Amino acid sequence: MRIVVALAMVCGLALTLATPATEAAMNEIPGYTHGRPDLPTSPISPEELALIEESLLFGDEDREALRMSEAILAPQVEEILDVWYGFVGSKPQLLQYFSSADGKPDMEYLAAVRKRFGQWILDTARAKHDQDWLNYQHAIAVRHHRTGKNRTDKANAIDHIHFRYLPALFYPITATLKPFLAKSGHSAEQVEAMHQAWQKSVLLQVILWSHPYVRDGDF
Repeated sequence: MRIVVALAMVCGLALTLATPATEAAMNEIPGYTHGRPDLPTSPISPEELALIEESLLFGDEDREALRMSEAILAPQVEEILDVWYGFVGSKPQLLQYFSSADGKPDMEYLAAVRKRFGQWILDTARAKHDQDWLNYQHAIAVRHHRTGKNRTDKANAIDHIHFRYLPALFYPITATLKPFLAKSGHSAEQVEAMHQAWQKSVLLQVILWSHPYVRDGDF
């Protein structure tokens, strides 16, 4: 019951993520450092990124499909987050990573992550796989790992997300997105193209987020 109440509180927060397109709005998102010049350079080069994309069969058609999805998903960001947060909140093995040592969900931590998660939806749809994007992916990766967990939000939660849950969350995140894409009135073929592009992009990002978990030289 405590978990359900906690997630209801988080999902009910008025975070106004539908249109965070301006630089000023993005600066209001706690810990959102995309494009900052002081962000460390990703250990994965643009050339290596291109090879991963090629291996995933991610191409220009996928970029176009992702960009098409932005106008569809932006007005639905809060609804999407409600679904995703509801899923995490219903799974104690996942919620523990956002809870203090006594098992209570850290509401401020959850709220800050939710804002970044909303912006992540828009960043993914914009498909700007440039150096700034690549650097920020590595920042996200470190925030999952013991080398950086909790530091951005000064949280007091478990200090490491076990790697097994990074790939495990690929399916619930991408599967639950398709109904939102289908609300657009686009053809079934266009919806499928957008969904396929999202699947490829999320898998690409999970691969990038895996870097801190892999021994040097093995990635």
